[in-house]
Amino acid sequence: MVRAGLTTDRVVEAAADLADSIGLDKVTVSALARGFGVKDASLYSHVRSVQDLRTRVALLAAGEFADRLGTAVAGRAGKDALVAFADAYRAFALERPGRYAATRIRLDPAVVAESSAYHRTIEIIYAMLRAYDLTEPDFTDAVRLLRSTFHGYSALEANGGFGAPRDVQASWQQCVEALHVVLERWPSAQRSGEGENDGSAGRGC
Repeated sequence: MVRAGLTTDRVVEAAADLADSIGLDKVTVSALARGFGVKDASLYSHVRSVQDLRTRVALLAAGEFADRLGTAVAGRAGKDALVAFADAYRAFALERPGRYAATRIRLDPAVVAESSAYHRTIEIIYAMLRAYDLTEPDFTDAVRLLRSTFHGYSALEANGGFGAPRDVQASWQQCVEALHVVLERWPSAQRSGEGENDGSAGRGC
């Protein structure tokens, strides 16, 4: 990295790249400054603190994640959209581990509310699931199932958690196929006499 021409965008993108390389929890202003060949103080004109830096990385990552998901599902519906969404989710988590970790951190609700990236992600999820004709609270329940499955599988795979000889990609495909079957036969909570929508979908499920 060169010293001249520092901007907030460059600093945040460098922090995201560093997170992918060494882990989000190890990204500090000092570590980033060393990469740019400057003193810590030089970066504080661009970010207020390490928390501010990580928040900015989270927003950058959320935008890139939404772009990846949106491109994957564009023009697709039903099972094709689900498979494309799932594959894009897993690929991002494995290829961009620091960025993906940043999308998982809890942010100030006001920051999330002002982020177009988070809103786009919710819209993409709605579009992806539209063919399954889910209403609340079933939609929120279904999103929580998908999110738990995709996150859990990706985390285990990234950490070498699958030790059986079965091909990991083959298992992934079967998992997504099983999710499709579940979504098609979703047991309605309304038929079970459960309550109305609690608004969870709007908060990211």
